[in-house]
Amino acid sequence: MPEEGIETQELKEKLDELGERAERGSARWLLWLSLSTAILAVLAAVASLESGGWANDALVNKNDAVLHQSKADDEWAHYQAMGIKAVIYATQAESASAAEVAERWRREADREKNSQKDKKDEAEKEQAIVDEKNEASAHALHVHHEFAKSVTIFQVAIALSAIGALTRSRAMWWLSLAVGAAGAAFFALGFLQG
Repeated sequence: MPEEGIETQELKEKLDELGERAERGSARWLLWLSLSTAILAVLAAVASLESGGWANDALVNKNDAVLHQSKADDEWAHYQAMGIKAVIYATQAESASAAEVAERWRREADREKNSQKDKKDEAEKEQAIVDEKNEASAHALHVHHEFAKSVTIFQVAIALSAIGALTRSRAMWWLSLAVGAAGAAFFALGFLQG
């Protein structure tokens, strides 16, 4: 019987030692899980900030495009009005009974035609700005979407990491890291395209 007591004591010590090793390994694993989740949360926060910034840029550029479109429309309307006035002056010059009146109307018609060229240049310049602002808005919106995708994927990865911690499932944690890597790819794309 005394021999059995020694063996039981040794067995108990070995089990305690194994339990301590398992606890240390589990504690280390939970430390890595916590650290990776914190990194995912920081990346999600930065991606969210970038996404919001690019969305704001898209809105500002679109507003500028609308403003310049209004200016371009005004310039085109003015251009057309000058053309109409030039035709009216030319018609009046043809139907004028006095030569001096006809000459005055011809000068007015010529002045309107010359001014009309300047208006056309101004209208085309405003239209070019509209096109530029619309392109900038579309680009900013595209970059915003890349960052928004990364935020969503990072949040899914954080949720999977939490599930891994709650269930003590290392497989779930590895899955969260893989999903987080996909989020990091969209995150990097956002910076590369921005």
